Amino acid sequence: MPDTQRTADASADLNDLRMSEAARPLYDHVKKFIAEVVNPMSEEFHSYDANKKDIWSYAPGQLECLEKAKDEAKKQGLWNFFLPDAETGEGLSNLDYAYIAAELGKNPMASETMNCSAPDTGNMEVLERVGTPAQKEQWLKPLLEGKIRSAFAMTEPGMASSDAKNVSMSAVLEGDEWVINGEKYYISGAGDPRCRIMITMVKTNNGSDVNRQQSQILVPLPHPGVEIVGPMHVFGDPDAPHGHMHLRFKNVRVPKENMLLGEGRGFEISQLRLGPGRIHHCMRSLGAAEKALDLMCIRGLSREAFGRPLAKLGGNTEIISRARIEIEAMRMMVLKAAKAMDVLGNKEARVWISMVKAMVPERVCQIIDQAIQIHGATGVSQWTPLARMYAQQRTLRLADGPDEVHHMVVGRNELRKYEGGVEDPALAAIWRK
Repeated sequence: MPDTQRTADASADLNDLRMSEAARPLYDHVKKFIAEVVNPMSEEFHSYDANKKDIWSYAPGQLECLEKAKDEAKKQGLWNFFLPDAETGEGLSNLDYAYIAAELGKNPMASETMNCSAPDTGNMEVLERVGTPAQKEQWLKPLLEGKIRSAFAMTEPGMASSDAKNVSMSAVLEGDEWVINGEKYYISGAGDPRCRIMITMVKTNNGSDVNRQQSQILVPLPHPGVEIVGPMHVFGDPDAPHGHMHLRFKNVRVPKENMLLGEGRGFEISQLRLGPGRIHHCMRSLGAAEKALDLMCIRGLSREAFGRPLAKLGGNTEIISRARIEIEAMRMMVLKAAKAMDVLGNKEARVWISMVKAMVPERVCQIIDQAIQIHGATGVSQWTPLARMYAQQRTLRLADGPDEVHHMVVGRNELRKYEGGVEDPALAAIWRK
């Protein structure tokens, strides 16, 4: 087949963003399960919060409520479908999962109920792809069963974490053990009492190539030498009991068998998790935007000021219009990025992933902010989910790489097309001037 034909076929394939017929029953099942099981369970779960004696624990009956919903999800076959491997997940394409993840994003508890929540999803995918049989038996198996939670530790307080080459936490091999020293912060999920394993980014070789100095090691929790200094707050909220913790490692010893894939292969492992992880966040963000627009419209039509519904005052009708337009534009971008991963592979689809990661959280933040504004003071209170939704989306503009890093990837890719000159005669004439 001529190269031009192959390029045309790939381009046509990238633009076919339809959900597969095979995935549609699962999509409909997930929507029904969220409406009938997750939403009522979520209300019951949060009703127990008032009985908590310690914010870093769960109230009596709270986890039982969640586990009941998880058991029902397992019973109905709604479990681990984020994984591409058909033996451990549903074997979904990234495109099909994008449609489903947008539904999960409408309720913060939906993902965990079906064992599809971060950071467990990324950790499970890493362990499935690069874990040894022993690592899989000890850690992947209970994660797949939803019996434990996990964390991923990379960000450090003393350096610019947007450049992972700056990671400074040291791991030195002494005999049959790695000895780890340093600090991490904003380690999501490490505060949860169910967190039992943490994939930790460390620096293992100071003399090798700069891209081969980082490694990833499995550190169980709790573990001697790992100190939870305290929670890092997000807009003043500790997000307990999940938490985003500040951790101190002091002579933490783990067996050398806890190394993932091999010494110096930390960046390689990161590429396995960051592509899917970044786009999963964006998929769920679409659901959050839809939820914010729902709340905006309901509030706008149920409250009156100056003799008219809020939705019809000033520019609010246009704000609602623009929110819907933005959501549909974001949906097309996310679906195309997911399809690029399916067609081109995660590495080749990197620029598409960076596009949506730079675009989606910023625009979803704006939509949530507008929903808050229509709610007035209630919008920043505990009476609506909007304040926490905003905090989560604003944080996402920093997590998995800040906006600027993703714009750098996209912009650099665009400029590369012109660095050798231009072929179009009209453009070339302008170029020479």
